[in-house]
Amino acid sequence: KSYNVKSKGVFNWPVKGKIITDFGKQSGGRMNDGINIISVKGNPVRAALNGKVIYRGNELIAWGNLIIIKHKNNWTTAYAHLDKFLVQKGENVKTGDVIGSIGSTGNVVKSQLHFQVRKNSKPLNPVKFLKK
Repeated sequence: KSYNVKSKGVFNWPVKGKIITDFGKQSGGRMNDGINIISVKGNPVRAALNGKVIYRGNELIAWGNLIIIKHKNNWTTAYAHLDKFLVQKGENVKTGDVIGSIGSTGNVVKSQLHFQVRKNSKPLNPVKFLKK
């Protein structure tokens, strides 16, 4: 299935910054299921769309501190490498609410946000769905 229905601009940018790792295949054949946006440690990370926090934790070592938000129409967004959590699991958030802060937890050296957009659990290129 392709989701390039008129769904451009579904999400707000969770943080302003330059994309340092694009979606898709990386050198060495690894897949990046999202994008990585460089930012300053402690900068606010915002919910890209209204939704409910369905995960908040750090069991996935590579991702460090991770928040996942479920949105309507089977969309989810993920926010990884956070320094701090500012929401609880089960909390409803609105677009633009601060949910955490930029950090370098997990397997990254520089402070950044790893951001994913999924539809029906399938990772899609967030750039295609972020507002310009």
